[in-house]
Amino acid sequence: MTTATKSDKDRVVIFDTTLRDGEQCPGATMTHEEKLEVASLLDEMGVDIIEAGFPIASEGDFAAVHEIAKRSKNAVICGLSRAAPKDIDRCAEAIKPAARRRIHTFLSTSPVHMKYKLQKEPHEVYEMVIAQVTRARNHTDDVEWSSEDGTRTEHDFLCRCVEAAIKAGATTINIPDTVGYTTPEEYAALFRMVRERVPNADKAVFSVHCHDDLGMAVANSLAGVMGGARQIECTINGIGERAGNAALEEVVMAIQTRNDVLPYWTNIDATMLTRASKLVSAATSFPVQYNKAIVGRNAFAHESGIHQDGMLKNTQTYEIMTPESVGVKQTSLVMGKHSGRHAFVHKLEELGYKLGANQLEDAFTRFKALADRKKHIYDEDIEALVDEEIATAQDRIKLVALTVIAGTRGPQSATLELDIDGRHQTIQATGNGPVDATFNAIKAIIPHEATLELYQVHAVTEGTDAQAEVSVRLAQGDYAVTSRGADPDTLVASAKAYLGALNKLTARGARTHAQHSAQ
Repeated sequence: MTTATKSDKDRVVIFDTTLRDGEQCPGATMTHEEKLEVASLLDEMGVDIIEAGFPIASEGDFAAVHEIAKRSKNAVICGLSRAAPKDIDRCAEAIKPAARRRIHTFLSTSPVHMKYKLQKEPHEVYEMVIAQVTRARNHTDDVEWSSEDGTRTEHDFLCRCVEAAIKAGATTINIPDTVGYTTPEEYAALFRMVRERVPNADKAVFSVHCHDDLGMAVANSLAGVMGGARQIECTINGIGERAGNAALEEVVMAIQTRNDVLPYWTNIDATMLTRASKLVSAATSFPVQYNKAIVGRNAFAHESGIHQDGMLKNTQTYEIMTPESVGVKQTSLVMGKHSGRHAFVHKLEELGYKLGANQLEDAFTRFKALADRKKHIYDEDIEALVDEEIATAQDRIKLVALTVIAGTRGPQSATLELDIDGRHQTIQATGNGPVDATFNAIKAIIPHEATLELYQVHAVTEGTDAQAEVSVRLAQGDYAVTSRGADPDTLVASAKAYLGALNKLTARGARTHAQHSAQ
């Protein structure tokens, strides 16, 4: 769609909930600094509304939403709240510094949710809708109301609640597919039905919020737009509870690529999609699957001989988008041990990184060390190195040295040296294999009850000297964290990943202790 033909009625507002719904994904918790960095990039790339968190959930969530509200330049900053008055008031307080702010308040409306979750009758829920929207509207004139489990709500009751919410002051109405149950045809019909039956429907913008339990989140979101919705709620990389949310990058590129059948437009700078994907992946330590649409490593790779022949003749034979349109640059082998600081800084800028002086110095030192061990430095190597630098900048526990003795005759042993708050400690431990020995050594220095839920290894690039990237997920009670580590030595990468997860757990423990002490 050309600029000349763009109209407001075809504008689709992008509501990003990576920092709220996305962060609810088990193990995807981000640090305060990581949330600020992700919010800054979302703001820069043209996201219209950033749902920055759930302020009542914790002091950490409140602090992040409040700081993002202070720093935002373009986007509306939104906080989520339940129907309780204290939730709404806390949310209003968190978003107060933002130039443009929104309260997003929700309430279950389906029979199963009302009976078992809320344990309330429909008439009670109806009154709660009016009360919650009215209270939110007293704080801001931008209020969004969501009918949780909207796709399984009885139509008559849904229409009554939507009408009441708009009358009470809601300017955006979200009908979410909370459990990922609907189909595109059903969802489009649902929005058409509500917009036709609710008398004051023209006074609000309708929104879609789809989960991917049946793999239809993006299709359902686009169908909802075709049914009259004009806001899509989504996340970077599609992260979120259970199977995740609709992926922002897929929604944006579907509209951009198939504008002939999806005649809408968004304000997103699509060339920043790959960078956003990598930043969120690094911050959450959730790897992006290789065949992920738009931002996966294989999204623009062609191995089949027939495909390669077609690509050489004309790229349009097998590419419906150009790599450049989503910010993918061709991997180049221009970096090595003779590359200087200026070239390194230029490469970082090319890859979309902006580092502070101290981070840049540390990253350059690690780059030179890597270049001494690895003949060719690929873009992916630098990205893994810098992402790890950003993720571990605030860590209390750091790896100093690791020596492992392994082979067919066990037990295998690991000698580990750690830096804990500036003090070095060394220990030796054995285990059933080199990884087990390494993790046992860490546990001997830092006793903990966390259980290892995930251990995953993949190569960052090709070749026997490729860096290994290891993902580790640790769980303690009902809380899980994931971290990644990269190094040409798989065991060193394993230790880094385990320590990264342990740092996140100890940081959370310290925050929880501080909150209890303050109460």
